[in-house]
This record gives sequence, structure tokens and C-alpha cells, in this order.
Amino acid sequence: MSEAATQGQLALRRGEPDASLAHGAEDKMAIPLAPSEEPLARTDQAEEDASPGAVIEPGRALALAEFAPVSLGAGERLVRLAYRMGVPGSALTSPFRKQAKPRLMATVESPLVGDRATGVALRAGHFLVHGVKAPIGQMDFTPSAKLTPPFERTVHGFSWLCDLAASAPREQCTATAERLLVAWLEANPKPGKGPAWKQGNAGHRLLNWFVYAPLLLSGPDKVLRGKVLGAMAHTARWLDRNVGKAEDRLAEVAGWAAITAAGLLLPDGGPRRLYGEGGLIRALGDMVGDDGGILSRSPLDQMEAIALLVELSACYRATRRDPPQAVEAMLAMLVPPLLALLHGDGGLGNWQGSGAVKADRITALIEASGVRSRPLREVRQWGYQRVAAGKSLLQFDTAPPPLARHARAGCASTLAFELSHGAQRLIVNCGGAAFAGGQIPVRIEQGLRATAAHSTLVLDDVNSTAVLINGKLGGGVGEVEVDRRTLELDGAGATRIEASHDGYAGRYGLVHRRILIMRDDGSELRGEDVLVPVGRRGKRGKVGFAIRFHVGPGIELGLSDNRKGAGLALPDGSYWQFVSGASGVDGGELSIEESLWSDGNGRPQPIQQLVISGMVSRGGGNFSWLLKKMG
Repeated sequence: MSEAATQGQLALRRGEPDASLAHGAEDKMAIPLAPSEEPLARTDQAEEDASPGAVIEPGRALALAEFAPVSLGAGERLVRLAYRMGVPGSALTSPFRKQAKPRLMATVESPLVGDRATGVALRAGHFLVHGVKAPIGQMDFTPSAKLTPPFERTVHGFSWLCDLAASAPREQCTATAERLLVAWLEANPKPGKGPAWKQGNAGHRLLNWFVYAPLLLSGPDKVLRGKVLGAMAHTARWLDRNVGKAEDRLAEVAGWAAITAAGLLLPDGGPRRLYGEGGLIRALGDMVGDDGGILSRSPLDQMEAIALLVELSACYRATRRDPPQAVEAMLAMLVPPLLALLHGDGGLGNWQGSGAVKADRITALIEASGVRSRPLREVRQWGYQRVAAGKSLLQFDTAPPPLARHARAGCASTLAFELSHGAQRLIVNCGGAAFAGGQIPVRIEQGLRATAAHSTLVLDDVNSTAVLINGKLGGGVGEVEVDRRTLELDGAGATRIEASHDGYAGRYGLVHRRILIMRDDGSELRGEDVLVPVGRRGKRGKVGFAIRFHVGPGIELGLSDNRKGAGLALPDGSYWQFVSGASGVDGGELSIEESLWSDGNGRPQPIQQLVISGMVSRGGGNFSWLLKKMG
């Protein structure tokens, strides 16, 4: 190994404020380890612009980014305090003037682009949500209606307005928008309870009403126009009082963004804007880690947060104001983590319930944000290690799962990885839990969040972190230790990442350690899964294990005669070989099983998985494997 080899270590703890450096001691393994002599350290993601010699500082797991509210003068602080205490905005801005009637102060032009096909379906009389059509005439808009989560967010959050606007010129869309709005207002005449009045749905709804107001207010019906403006004012007042009761931080951010937009676009809104900006910046600080990653660790949530700030920024521009500096800084922070989870085809990896969202949708969102950035290089709270090697891209989950209060479709995915080569995904996770209720059945949502739905090791068919209902997670992985370095492998450079988690320590007395080594030319990935006993006294007996490699769509698999290897024939005619080997295990045979993979539209695609399974001693064991491009 060359003397230019580099290393870095950190530990991430679930729900704790600090993390220390990982231990430098290493067990003897079957794959190359870096030497113990004085290596340099680095933090890069194996990108070409990496600067050797930079040290990976120990990160605080799930730490909160600190964003201070906008600096205000004494008078503005007093106005904000008075509004928070319930003094009406009109009394603060014009105490001797009659309260102004609701009207919009400006027309907003959003840079976001919706899905044209979904908008065309709406004009044809159907909601189209993740591939499932539902007739508008049969949709129940009442608060008591039992809608699946995707339909609930679409119907009550009015996210369909963006798609409708993208489908045709405004004059062709107005009738559809008014028809849907009238049906919703008749079913929800005043604020109440139920899904329609979840703070996240109400926030999205109000913000969408403001941004796409021309679709709702351009018709000749003046009575309807008055009802819509009144509904905007009522919803804004309801959010003023209830935003702090939001179901999670992202929903709270949606509520604060809508309140701030109302302060910009409704009369006498100055006090409300000050109130909204302060709450929004505090909520953003509570929702986002120091490296810009949402604490739910979900790329879909990351996209939603970016879209919220993009639309709010458009509201500022419409009123000839600049967004607060903290909002612009947060938007710039949110983009690099999202870019870090893009594969060679430009689409998202399947992490924390997301599907493989396509490149065009990601590109449109990034362009709308106005942020130009490289993928996240320094991984701490976000926790996804990224290695770019030749045409290959490796994504590796090396952080604890999100806490229950942050998770929406939380998954027990610790130490899972995904690998792509060019536009082809080789190893994937199932994904799609956040899309359950569309083409993906709700009944399999929890299964898609399980450890077995990810490309990692599973003990005794038990999740490394408990998967609970409503997208939440329980006990399990509390700490992940990570060590990343560069080394020389067979005369060529390589990136080596070692990570371990304690999710199985309490029940089975074993720690799972995974080592991945990616050659710099991207032609080879070496791996080793190690089970290390913990505690003073090792437990007796054996436990079943399975190491799962969910294989990307379109790949044909063939097992070798000795069931120790497999061939992967890719659609482009290239060929990869998978070879396995074991130590300290019984069985360890390779098999092929059925699996599924969620694409970016929430459609389940049938795929296959390679599974290494057998029995392992409670005293531990290790299993090495190799994935190599042939020819």
C-alpha cells in the first residue's frame, strides 16, 4: 500500500448530542485492511476534486442546525411579540383604519414544474396518484374520508395544482381547478379535525392556493372568488394558532412557510410575516442537521423541503422582497445531500421509503432552487457515504435510523448499500414504503421498511431496528462507527469504508460490521460482513443469518454449479460476476429469490435477489464476497 493512503474515523449515535472517534483497533479480516502506521486523513467522497490531508472530525449524530431568526429592531420585535400574543395584524399596522377585505397583494410565478400526465388526467376527470386513477366525481373530500396517505396529501394538500398548471394554458385549466376547489370547500366549510386539518396538509394547501391563485380566481364567479379569499384568510388564522401542534418537523415547516406567505400576500400582513419568519427559521433549524440533511434521512423529505422554500422564495419575489438570508442559506444547504444520493442514471437511490425518482424530476427541482452545487462530500448526520469510482457509484448507509419523531417512512436500513455502473443499477434496496397506497399496497408497507428489504445482513429474520406502525421506528441501532480511508489494492487505488452497528447486540450479543472496498476504476467491489461477539460472556448456540443483495431491474441472474457464485447479465450486454466465501458459518449457500423494486412513480417492479444464508455461531463469524465486472 502506498504512503499516500488516507483514513478517517467517526462514530454516529442515535439521539445523542456527541460522537467520538471510532476505535483504531481492528480484527483480522479476510480482505485487505489499511496498515497501522501513520496515515493521513481525508473526508472526500472519492471525487476528483478531493483534497487529501483533510481530517474527518467526529460528528454529532442527528445534531440540529442552528439558525437564528432575522435580526430585528426593537419596534419589529414588539410587533412580532404582540402578533404572537393574538393582536390582529390590522390593529398593529393600521389601528384607526377599517380592516381590509381579503385580497391578494401580488401574483406569484413559481419555477417548479408539475407532472403533465397527472394534470391531463385531472382535466379528463381523474386523480392520478402513483399510477392509480380515482374519478374526481367519486372522491370523498370530507374530513372523515378514509384516504390512503398519498391520496390524502394530494387531495387535502392541493399538490395537484402544480400538475394541472403544467398540463395546458391557464384558460384550459381554470374550470377543472374551480370544480375541485368548490367540491373541497363544500366538504370542508370551516376548520375542523381530520386529515384536511393536519398542519402539514393545511400548510401545503394554503401555500399552493397562493402560488396557483390565477387558476382559482380567474373565473367570472365573484361569489366563488370571495369564498376562496375568505378560505385563505381563515386557514392562515387557523395556522397562526395551531402550527406548533404539527405532526412532525417537516409538517411544521410547511405550516410556517404558509404563514409567512400569507404575511406577504394578504393585506396588513407585516406582523404575520415577522411572526412566520421567526417560526420558520426555528423550525428549519430543528429539522435539518449540520450538513444539510433532513433528520428523517429521507430523500423524498429533502425534496419536499426544497420545494417548500422554492415556492416561498417565489412569494417573496412577487412582493419585491428578498427572502431572509437564513432561508437562502438553508436552501443552499439542502441541495448537496440530495445530489449525494443520485445514481449514474441521475435518479435517486431507494432510501428511507423513497423510490428511484427519475433524473428529469430531480434536475427540474434543482434548477428551480437556483442552487449550483456538487454532491455532499463531508458526511456526518446525513450518514450516506458516497464513492464515485470510474463509472460506478456506491451509496452506503452508515448512520443510525431516524428517531421516531422525525421519521415518516422510517426504514431499518443500517449498513445497506446500493451500487450502480453507468445508467444501470446493480444492487438496490426495495424502497417504496412512502408510496404505499398507490400501486404499492398498504399491507406491504411495513415489509418494505424492514431490514430484509435492503441489501444488508439480517439475523434471524429480525429487523436491526424495530419497525413500528405509521412510519415510525423503535429500538435497535443506537450507534454506528465509521472508518473511511484510501488504500492500494492489487496495484491500484481503492476506497475502503468500514462501519458497524449494535442493532443485534442486545438480543443476540453480536455486532454487525461491514467492510466495502471499491476500486478507483469502478470495476470491482469487495465486501466482508463480520459478526463480532460483545459482552463479557459469549452466548451459546447458533442463529440464522441472511445476507441479501437485491439486484437491479433488467438484470438476468445465473447460479454457479457449486452455489458459491452467480453471473449477472446486464441489459447493455456487459457481465458481472458475484463470488462468495464464508468462515465460521454453516451452510452459507447462495440462492436466488424473488424481490421487488419501486421506481420513481411508486410502481413496483419485479426483480430478483441474491441471498447468502445459513447458521452462524453466537461466537461470531465472517463472510466475504466479491462483485466484479468481467471483460
